[in-house]
Amino acid sequence: MDRYERDMRGYGPRPPDAKWPNGAKIAVQFVMNYEEGGENSILHGDEASEAFLSDVIGAQPWPNQRHWNIESMYEYGARAGFWRLHRLFTAMKVPLTVYGVATALARSPDQVAAMREARWEIASHGYKWIDYKDFYEAEEREHLEKAVNLHREVVGTRPRGLYVGRCSENTVQLATEFGGFAYLSDSYADDLPYWVHLSGKDQLIIPYTLEANDMRFTTASGFGDGQEFYNYLKDSFDVLYAEGNAGAAKMMNIGLHCRLVGRPGRLMALKRFLDYAMAKEGVWFARRIDIARHWTMTHPPKRMSALPSQMDMTTFTNRFGAVFEHSSWVAERAHKLELGPAHDTPEGIHNAMARVFRRASEDERLNVLRAHPDLGDAITKADRLTDHSNAEQRGAGLTALTDEERRALMDLNERYMAKNGFPFIIAVKDHDKAGIIRKFHERMNNSKGEEMAEACYQVERIALHRLYAMDWT
Repeated sequence: MDRYERDMRGYGPRPPDAKWPNGAKIAVQFVMNYEEGGENSILHGDEASEAFLSDVIGAQPWPNQRHWNIESMYEYGARAGFWRLHRLFTAMKVPLTVYGVATALARSPDQVAAMREARWEIASHGYKWIDYKDFYEAEEREHLEKAVNLHREVVGTRPRGLYVGRCSENTVQLATEFGGFAYLSDSYADDLPYWVHLSGKDQLIIPYTLEANDMRFTTASGFGDGQEFYNYLKDSFDVLYAEGNAGAAKMMNIGLHCRLVGRPGRLMALKRFLDYAMAKEGVWFARRIDIARHWTMTHPPKRMSALPSQMDMTTFTNRFGAVFEHSSWVAERAHKLELGPAHDTPEGIHNAMARVFRRASEDERLNVLRAHPDLGDAITKADRLTDHSNAEQRGAGLTALTDEERRALMDLNERYMAKNGFPFIIAVKDHDKAGIIRKFHERMNNSKGEEMAEACYQVERIALHRLYAMDWT
């Protein structure tokens, strides 16, 4: 089977009601990335110096050398920036989550003690603040185990959350298999938490952000000063807050780094945003672990007993073969398409089957049209219809016509069939009896080509209604 593992649909057009505590309209979540002392350095056994997320413009790794300037900038984060942020958040009584690199935490006992005293959540940011994209799975698994063990030693408890950041394509899978994490955050895919099913386990993902993030102070296209940072945070908050007011509450992530926003010229922008958000009603300031606990209780994982994209051909065809009237070949060919999580919905399967129908030859599409019941059969010979068709005609009132309505429709039907060579087809769920009769009269004026296009469109509408009527639990 040709299958695509990425989920490009997510919650689709109808995201769940977050049901944040006390009816909050938005969950605002601050992350302090504590990386100072865990970055690339030959002192840490690495091959080169750090070159990421510092105020050295265009920095490059220096093989086998220490980069004194970047090291001192990271040291600023630990020595000064951390305490500036600590004073701000504790004074304003706003909780946050720390993404703590295990080796960085081990080199910062005073800061860890302050985090614990403030009752901040200390999640894992991996073993070292290095890039894992080229690691073998076994090596990355070993670093994950080291991260958890060292974290437990330094903090006193194992981390319940994980965000590696400079991750590999295997990180989420390995962390799920490792187990014990209430949430993982190596994703930027949504404004709400969501569940994934990997290695036989349900794993909660709480997406993070790289745009509402002070790291953009260090990029050419990022924030030039604190006012730009504040404006971006405020605009993000306002959009999400308005969505919450409209009944679709979301989560806002804000990423911070001690060596970046901990600088005096940037901190005031963060404080102004805190003042702004705290002045609004219905704002839940939460740690990520709080969000994870809430989501797990309120929105536990739900999965269909059988995912269409994972069905074999026989199962798929048995389930969807009757969606296009007497034309199981549509389902058979749809099964051969590149299907994925986005197709495990009525709309997704409809899209796949409609693609097959649209690319079919004209004769094949005509055969589908002719497989639909003639209106005369619908009116006078209901016993010849499929269960789908019988229910559809009955629901529209076509099995309860007056004698006059029946004679008029039979006459229209004879003229329509003679003109077009296929039966009149309409998605009856879209219309009542009067609407169907009116449409019948209107469509008699179409050319044969126009009517074939309209009939094919109606076949697709009927298919969608049939998919909606199925059990998708």
